[in-house]
Amino acid sequence: MSKDADKRTTRITIVVSILIIAIVGYYCYLVNRPAKQGTEKELTAIDEVLLRNLLHDYPPTVKEVVKYHNEITQCLYNEKCEQEDFENLLRRDRELYDNSLLLNNEWETHTINFLAEVTAFQNAKRKLTGAKVGASTDVDYFEKDGYSFARIPCRYTVMEGTDSTTTLHIFLLRKDEGGHWKIYGWDLAENVELEEKETEGQ
Repeated sequence: MSKDADKRTTRITIVVSILIIAIVGYYCYLVNRPAKQGTEKELTAIDEVLLRNLLHDYPPTVKEVVKYHNEITQCLYNEKCEQEDFENLLRRDRELYDNSLLLNNEWETHTINFLAEVTAFQNAKRKLTGAKVGASTDVDYFEKDGYSFARIPCRYTVMEGTDSTTTLHIFLLRKDEGGHWKIYGWDLAENVELEEKETEGQ
């Protein structure tokens, strides 16, 4: 074989080697590069609320129970929910309810009444802009009829046009057999006596 042929063979080998290295390098780049922003579906407020699994991640305190209830409530009132989302949110909220409250709010009736309330709220162009739960130091614990109860205040702000209305509610929770705080009922603060009062689930 001539020297020129050897040189051509060497050049071809070098070129092929460079191409192989370039292809392998580009493949590694494609495999390891970060995903482009926006290629993954962004989670909605509803998605984020429903991601929580209460079986394994139940809110540990009175405040956290009401806080999670408020996150669900804001989705129900503020978001344009499909029927499936609406029902999933309402079911999730009911997982926070005490058994006595569930008995007083049978599923079908609860769904119909709540949907009518939310529809009227949204048709009036209202928005639930604030849901501030009281501090842990605001919780009032007491024992009654062999059960552990707790009360905590929560302040809600609703916007209607440029006008805002603020109301203060008192939530009553009861600890169940598993040690979880469950929502027993709630009412406007002006209707609640914070001394000794037997509060019915509502």
